[in-house]
Amino acid sequence: MNVEINKDFITVLTDCIREQNSKKAIEMLAELHPADIAEIFSQLDVEKQSFLLSLLDKDISADVFLELEEDDRKKLLNQFSAKEIAEELIPEMDTDDAVDIIGELSESKQDEVIAQIEDKEQAQDIVDLLRYDEDSAGGLMRKEFVSVNKNWSVINAVREMRKQAEDMEEVYSIYVVDDQNVLLGTLSLKKLLTTSSNTILEELFNDKVRYVKADEKDVEVANLIQKYDLTEIPVVDELKRLLGVITVDDILDVVREEAEENYQLAAGITSNVDADDSILTLTKARLPWLLIGMFGGLCAASIIGGFNTALEKYKILVLFVPLIMSTAGNVGIQSSAIMVQGLANGTIKGDIWKMVWKEFLLGLLNGFGLAIIVLFFSHLWFGTDYLVSLTICLALLTVIIISAVVGTFVPLFLEKRGIDPAVSTGPFISTSNDIFSVLIYFTIAKIILGF
Repeated sequence: MNVEINKDFITVLTDCIREQNSKKAIEMLAELHPADIAEIFSQLDVEKQSFLLSLLDKDISADVFLELEEDDRKKLLNQFSAKEIAEELIPEMDTDDAVDIIGELSESKQDEVIAQIEDKEQAQDIVDLLRYDEDSAGGLMRKEFVSVNKNWSVINAVREMRKQAEDMEEVYSIYVVDDQNVLLGTLSLKKLLTTSSNTILEELFNDKVRYVKADEKDVEVANLIQKYDLTEIPVVDELKRLLGVITVDDILDVVREEAEENYQLAAGITSNVDADDSILTLTKARLPWLLIGMFGGLCAASIIGGFNTALEKYKILVLFVPLIMSTAGNVGIQSSAIMVQGLANGTIKGDIWKMVWKEFLLGLLNGFGLAIIVLFFSHLWFGTDYLVSLTICLALLTVIIISAVVGTFVPLFLEKRGIDPAVSTGPFISTSNDIFSVLIYFTIAKIILGF
């Protein structure tokens, strides 16, 4: 049954809440997915959210919490006591999700919640996970997984697996460990079902298993899962002891957040912000690159001013300054965007200089084609003499080649220095190219035209 969530639906639901009509409200929410309920919550105030949450089953409430936007979730969490969080929300969540929720609380409230979690094993798992950086593999992993000992027989393994899988929603992989909990490999469910019940697992498991260490960056984990098309990857410590697993749904969040961050950096926004953030927060995020862009414009204006005498003689050169600057910026952004994308998904490897050389040749080809077009229009449309037209075309060709090389080299250079290469796209490339393109343009004009 599909329920259309529109303005009328929200109005009726709001009336139910105001009238405290619990039966009608729960009927309206009964067929909805937690993500849809979270979408409705975003249009209600905290009091109405609390009322609806009290009507839902605990497992649905926990799922709705996880689907909420971070700001909405924090506001709603403030309506709950530490005891309510510990008893009504945390038991219904996997450990990685529970850590995300608890991590949004103040340190004092975190301690209160953990102290009141009845399942002490879950509490200890949460404490262990809170020690890891949230952008590391350890910060992403969950403690719910199925592992078997290599010395167990098939019948014993099946018995233990049933116990471990009781509270898990999905079981993607079966991991084989030794007596010290060192990860040895994975076990095929098919082999488990088609082998004699007395067979020892050491004879069955596959020792070719991909894993990550707990301190590995989340972006690196995401690249690994994408590259090998994995649904789950185990996390180990320095001694290769199995600590937890990371599933693909957790990685999707990382990929989305990384894409948003890179997009904002490319647009000249220095920190991760949302449209509904305060004006002060948005100003702080945007102003630095705007100032840099303004500085670049002032530098370009100063360069043009330095050739003021020559421009009195060749006024036609001024008409092509926007063309030179915009083309340089576009070429630089194209080159850097391709490099940043390749670096992000791990497809760029090998010799840096080979990539720079390739971009040089590409810039030469594109520049030559554009220069021919500009030569035609500058001479026939604007009536410039051949020498001036040749100057404009040669400057355009040079600017395109240099912009392509700079746009390629800068992201690679920043990556080698441990700096996010996404900052090289957008305003950074545009500003630097504005300055260099104008300087190159007038320098070539001075050489050819002799002013």
